[in-house]
Amino acid sequence: MTSKTEMSEAELDARHADKMRKKKAARDKIMTTKTIEKGLLIVHTGKGKGKSTAGFGMVFRSLGHGHRVAVVQFVKGRLETGERMALDRFSDLVTIKRMGEGFTWETQDRQRDITAARAAWDAAKELICCGEHKLVLLDELNIVLRYDYIPIDEIVAFLRDEKPEDVHVVITGRNAKDELIEIADLVTEMTQIKHPFRSGVKPQEGIEF
Repeated sequence: MTSKTEMSEAELDARHADKMRKKKAARDKIMTTKTIEKGLLIVHTGKGKGKSTAGFGMVFRSLGHGHRVAVVQFVKGRLETGERMALDRFSDLVTIKRMGEGFTWETQDRQRDITAARAAWDAAKELICCGEHKLVLLDELNIVLRYDYIPIDEIVAFLRDEKPEDVHVVITGRNAKDELIEIADLVTEMTQIKHPFRSGVKPQEGIEF
């Protein structure tokens, strides 16, 4: 039997083409069984960087298709971010609600945080149900839920029973509650391997915000 190292480039190319042809046929067969189209509940969580970035990536992807989208920022409302400045260029398609007043260690006022979280959640429900948006990003909602500023049962009941079937909802933030993970269609956990912050590098424009 001829080893891979003894094969010519032409033979390697032919073997690769045959392998990819079989792979495509198998994938095409699988794809014919995927017929459901629905609004998804998507959760990006974990300790690694990239949760909000992934959420905003879906926002921009949806915009690329001409869809109307909405963003509710539960925590980072005061911070001027690159994402928000970029989205300002699509003001005809994007609704942004900057409802947060900063991280909890910055406000140091539990009742104030609860009031802000409640206002943001009320705005989120309205945007999800108004019939205008294909995708709604609830940025850092998991932070609000982590501190129990809004009952998780209330969030789950709305997303499970009242969210329109054709609206995608994306939720970001560390420590996603088990109840939320259970009803989600797609859950991704970001795992931190290395982070420059650990080496004394400060948050930088275009990378962190």
